[in-house]
Amino acid sequence: MSLFPIFVKLEGRLIVVAGGGDIAETKIPGVLAAGARIRLIAPSITPQIAEWVRFGKIDWLPKEFETRDLDGAFLAIAATSAPGVNEAVFRAAEARGILCNAVDDIEHCHFYYGAVVQRGDLQIAISTNGKSPALAQRLRQEFEAEFGPEYELWLQWLGAARETLRAGGPSTETTKKLLHELASQPMFEEFLRQAKLRPGHRGAA
Repeated sequence: MSLFPIFVKLEGRLIVVAGGGDIAETKIPGVLAAGARIRLIAPSITPQIAEWVRFGKIDWLPKEFETRDLDGAFLAIAATSAPGVNEAVFRAAEARGILCNAVDDIEHCHFYYGAVVQRGDLQIAISTNGKSPALAQRLRQEFEAEFGPEYELWLQWLGAARETLRAGGPSTETTKKLLHELASQPMFEEFLRQAKLRPGHRGAA
């Protein structure tokens, strides 16, 4: 079965995370970066998660998971080391029509975490449909080498250029053609050349 790739806006939405150990700790940063609210269900938590709780980034309920913990949730993440608990979270989420990811348990997942390369607003996500996370990680490393930090600055420049063109009036075929030219490889190379010439600029990585 083919997966449908999407990038979801989570800002302000409630994500329920079941589990407070190392597995949960690795899944939380990305959700926080997306601006989501997190309700974490676990009897105990790691020191790092405790820091997030202390600074008000996570709402921690120190107890075992119950179905009602999913009230108001947009997504659920089952990140415990107990397969039975993860399955219970998945079943409860499925009954409520809530998408759930059970970490490292492809049978109890509505969606997977991809291997992601991020350069500012540029995100390249890789999925193998759960068949080979190792391949996804290798490809991520290759893409990280190919798409360096300079892409973050270039995308900011492209975004500013697009907004300037859009402010001039309705989009036309000429505008669309120009935007494609601006995003071309020759323009990227020219951008890097100009950036290196700016006083005090360290150059591209």
